[in-house]
Amino acid sequence: METTSRVGADGAPETGTAEGVPAARLTVDGYLQASFPWYGLDEAFTGPRWLMQVGTAADGTVQHGSTGHGDEPSVRSDAGEDRQRFAVVVTVASSPVRRSGDGTGVLDATTVSSAAWLAGSGLLAYTWPAQMDHTLRDDWLDQQTETAFELADDLDGPAWSALSLPVDGVPVAFHYRESEFGWVLAGSAHGGVHIGAYGRGMSAYGLGFSVVGDITSYA
Repeated sequence: METTSRVGADGAPETGTAEGVPAARLTVDGYLQASFPWYGLDEAFTGPRWLMQVGTAADGTVQHGSTGHGDEPSVRSDAGEDRQRFAVVVTVASSPVRRSGDGTGVLDATTVSSAAWLAGSGLLAYTWPAQMDHTLRDDWLDQQTETAFELADDLDGPAWSALSLPVDGVPVAFHYRESEFGWVLAGSAHGGVHIGAYGRGMSAYGLGFSVVGDITSYA
């Protein structure tokens, strides 16, 4: 899948505009074009909510996207990384192997592993060691990204544990893992989508997910 969004050179969403409003908030068009429901934290979470980015297939069909909750994460924070508290929910449209819309190839099926991979790589975008020299960052990120991919491809492996969390009020089994950078989880909702999530500073154990009634409320 090809990810398209307003992103900075480090792969994270751009954070500045002339008016001081994060660029990702200037439009929700991509989210509104999706044919599947978006998920976020349920009403028990009362903190800030914000949009991140959407990913599209080659034909422009929206395939996945992320909604943020809590502090907007950054690689380097004046307040210190350990004091950032956020949880990001990734919604992935469930789909089988299929021909691309432009007829030029085949699109892979999306699975729970897809959600786990997007969540794992999303966490990495904000958790590279701040003290690391920029010349070493690419090698570190390549190595960690490959590890995240391998972990997502082995959800029954020892790195993952089971965690039951409510989705639209119904308990759902998730695959869950923790690392020095934060936590990642992935599972399937009942509305034809897979859910991934990652975060730091907020415990995953008390979270619940629900369909976002009005995605523009995140903008």
